[in-house]
Amino acid sequence: MIYGSCHCQAVKFECTHLPDKAEFCHCRTCRKINGSAHGASASVLSEGFRVIYGKDFVVEYESSPGKNRCFCLICGTHVYAFTESQPDYIILRLGCLEGGHGIVPEEHIWVSHKEPWYKIPEGLILHDEW
Repeated sequence: MIYGSCHCQAVKFECTHLPDKAEFCHCRTCRKINGSAHGASASVLSEGFRVIYGKDFVVEYESSPGKNRCFCLICGTHVYAFTESQPDYIILRLGCLEGGHGIVPEEHIWVSHKEPWYKIPEGLILHDEW
C-alpha cells in the first residue's frame, strides 16, 4: 500500500498497486507546474487509487488536451494527474508519497526539452520524447 498527501495534509490518498516504473519528465509543462528542472511521477492502476481525505479540496486543471492535473485547493500541491487516453491509470507525483515506498525513477522523458543547466546523472534510460 502506498500513501501520500499534499503539503498541508488537506488531501490524502492511498493506492493498493505499486507502479511498474517511474520517470523524470523534462517537458515544459512538468517543469512549470513543479517549479523545478523536471517532474517525478509514476503511473498506477486507477482501480486501486482513492482519495481518502479532502476530496472537496482537489481541483482539476486541464494542462493539455485530455490531461488533467489535480491540485490541493489550499496549498497548491500538484498531487496526481490522469489522462482521457489512459483512463485505467493515475499518475502519482512522487514528491507527494510518504517515505519507504521504494519507488525509484529509472528513466528521463522529454529530454529534448531539458533545461541546459540541469545535468542528468549517468546510467539512466533517456527518451528525447515520450
